[in-house]
Amino acid sequence: MRRNNSPFLAIIFLVLLAGCGTGPGSPIPRSPIPVTSSASAIPATESATPGQACIASTARREEALVTGVTDGDSIVVDVGGVPFRVRYIGIDAPEMAGEELGEESRTANRTLVGGKSIVMIRDLSEADRYGRLLRYVFADGVFVNRELVRLGLARAGYYPPDISCMKELRAAQDEAREARLGIWGLLGSPTYATRVGEGCAGGCLTPPAGCRIKGNISLDREKIYHVPGGKYYEQTVIEPEKGERWFCSEEEAIAAGWRKSKV
Repeated sequence: MRRNNSPFLAIIFLVLLAGCGTGPGSPIPRSPIPVTSSASAIPATESATPGQACIASTARREEALVTGVTDGDSIVVDVGGVPFRVRYIGIDAPEMAGEELGEESRTANRTLVGGKSIVMIRDLSEADRYGRLLRYVFADGVFVNRELVRLGLARAGYYPPDISCMKELRAAQDEAREARLGIWGLLGSPTYATRVGEGCAGGCLTPPAGCRIKGNISLDREKIYHVPGGKYYEQTVIEPEKGERWFCSEEEAIAAGWRKSKV
């Protein structure tokens, strides 16, 4: 008759397991993933953000030093010697290349944050597809994202899922629009008057007779023009306050920096 060794083997297995260092007193193994200069390495702070109900009091704060101002809605910061590019959440400032008030918007942003210690707060997204951190920014107690919109030097945008402060930003935009500040004041100025009889070199806010080409700006900030009969022509709505324009010819649109829709 063969002897059953199963209990004996089980005891040996338990003894060996106990000697493998997995008990409470054994050292914790290191993670095989090295720590890098990612945004998760930015230390948190308890800095306050007074008066901003759209940001939870428990939201993680990050301190940084502004070392550069790229344009009206993006900056470069230093955190413990590591540089990060930052894009403001929920707003869209005029482009530096060819869009009116681009330089003014950057100047206002530099005045608000240039060379200062700031507090950054994230919504839901960590970074955009270009690797820039997405953040609400506070400097000297001022909610910078909102202030640039309130001055009329940036537009309030809708960028899901980061929409916690959308209502506050749109309220600031309504305030600027009503006061005709910044980009909202330009729409009624002679500089922006429709060029009746002169074509639309550079683009028109409203189309003169016979000028039906629509210069649209996509969500990716790409300038695309649509001609009558194109697939998306009828559904495209031109919003001049966003930098979109009408043109009288394809040559005008191309010269102004737009490309033709591929469909």
